[in-house]
Amino acid sequence: MLTTCQKVSKRVGARSAPRGDIMRIGNARNAATAEGGYTLIDLLFIVALIGLLSTLAMPGLMRARVAAQAGSAVGTMRLINGAQLSYAITCGLGFYAPDLPTLGVKPAGAPEAFLPSDLSADLTVYKGGYNFSMALTPLAGAPATCNGVAAGQTGPGYALVADPLDKTPTARYFGTNAHGVLYQHSASLAATMPEAGSPPAGEPIK
Repeated sequence: MLTTCQKVSKRVGARSAPRGDIMRIGNARNAATAEGGYTLIDLLFIVALIGLLSTLAMPGLMRARVAAQAGSAVGTMRLINGAQLSYAITCGLGFYAPDLPTLGVKPAGAPEAFLPSDLSADLTVYKGGYNFSMALTPLAGAPATCNGVAAGQTGPGYALVADPLDKTPTARYFGTNAHGVLYQHSASLAATMPEAGSPPAGEPIK
């Protein structure tokens, strides 16, 4: 028969194996933790790399955005010029509309106006990163028009300008008038664009 001390010793020895298992499990967890740390570093490195590449690509993206907005502005200017020419020929008896909202008013019996609503909603219209505004000097002897403009409100010429909303160093400013030639400049043409003829600054767009 086993003595009391031998029984106790046997019980302690029986528990020694599970403790070894627990230590091995702990070591495995430590290894997994270490492996997880390396994975986090890798993720941080990837995020930093993506940030660096984005920073390097940003100037090119900005240039592309500015070019796209400028191209859209030129297209809009041509559209407004065409609307003014059509207005003068068919509705204004040789005279141009005084502002953009006037070009958005349909003549009686006409299927549509000279300009769509997004370009004639206000005196200054915002579209594609640019604001567009038009003005003219009314001629007292100008007749009334087919879309409700009173006599003496239209004119023989007009000035149309487009200024970018983002005033970046590479931004392009545009202007045109009754002659239909588009001009570009590095500063606004709002104060210098004549109602006919060439402005004192800027170059024509061919």
